[in-house]
Amino acid sequence: MSSTRKLTVVQILPALEGGGVERGVVEVADALVRAGHRSLVISAGGRMVDELTRQGSEHFTCNLGSKSPLTLRHIPWLRRFFKEQRVDLIDAHSRMPAWISLMTWKTMPKATRPAFLTSMHGLHSVGFYSSVMCRGERVIAVSQTLYDHIREHYSFVPPDRLDLIHRGIDSKDYPRGFQPDQSWREAFEKQYPETVGKPLITLAGRITRLKGHEDMLRMLHRLQQKGIAAHGLIVGGADPRKAGYAEEMKALASSLGLSSQVTFTGHRSDLKQIYAISSVVLSLSTTPESFGRTVAEALSIGTPVVGYNHGGVAEILAAQFPEGAVPLGDADRLELQVSKILLASPRPVPGPNVFEKSTMLEKTLEVYEKMVRR
Repeated sequence: MSSTRKLTVVQILPALEGGGVERGVVEVADALVRAGHRSLVISAGGRMVDELTRQGSEHFTCNLGSKSPLTLRHIPWLRRFFKEQRVDLIDAHSRMPAWISLMTWKTMPKATRPAFLTSMHGLHSVGFYSSVMCRGERVIAVSQTLYDHIREHYSFVPPDRLDLIHRGIDSKDYPRGFQPDQSWREAFEKQYPETVGKPLITLAGRITRLKGHEDMLRMLHRLQQKGIAAHGLIVGGADPRKAGYAEEMKALASSLGLSSQVTFTGHRSDLKQIYAISSVVLSLSTTPESFGRTVAEALSIGTPVVGYNHGGVAEILAAQFPEGAVPLGDADRLELQVSKILLASPRPVPGPNVFEKSTMLEKTLEVYEKMVRR
């Protein structure tokens, strides 16, 4: 950053359990600290808090993501927080925290209140509640898909207040051709002996109904019927409130005769290694992803990805692996593209990563500086 002034920036989101939004928040927080600024984060907590604080940021626990009128009780505390911590800029990353932040911000004197920014990460249902993500003094859209969505549905946002900053990954963290060491392989194969010697088809992400697990299972069944050997890996934890869905998917796998051909690993922190040993990674969300971090990570390593051609995933595939894009819900095309990759010799290799984390961080900090300077 060109300015010598050191900023105090607070990012606000529901929790830090895991996911693309949370990963982006931690990355921006780290960039702030490395640039000599003070980085604060407010959330209900979660497994990523330790990583955040180890990097030098400060975490404050407050549940501003609960969709309840009781969440309004936090406004006086938040107003004191902004004042006592001498916050220069607020970056709100989710709808309910954004509403609470906006209402708090409006009660503060215009001359002394922080700059207020909203970062839009999801294609939420269009309406008043979702519009808060476009009510910052500036708005960041994390993909071209979201940028176009805002321009189409929230025309009150002038172009000079809207910034397109693609989420990104660090190619050095996901280097082309990466392979895990022998000790990791031995431990993984000992834990999951059913995967040994089989092409792996991986779907990574939280186990929720929108992530396309059923489509994956039915595709595996069709491959099995055609004599194409493959083993499915479903990597990700299930929200305790949605544990019934995970059990539903396990029951479906059993009913399709796939119990020995599908492994539910639960949450894992070694996704890079799992991508590297996978033959294909899937992205089958039935609602458009704003970015598609797992897609970018797997492609950066060089693992082919097959995904539904919408949202941020479509943008990444178009840039790096166009043959991996299939129409939403098209079971025939999904099966065809996966089988082509499995049977190809040699298998196709994606193009280089064009969504770099360093570019995302540089542009984000530039927006922060401009808003505070103004």
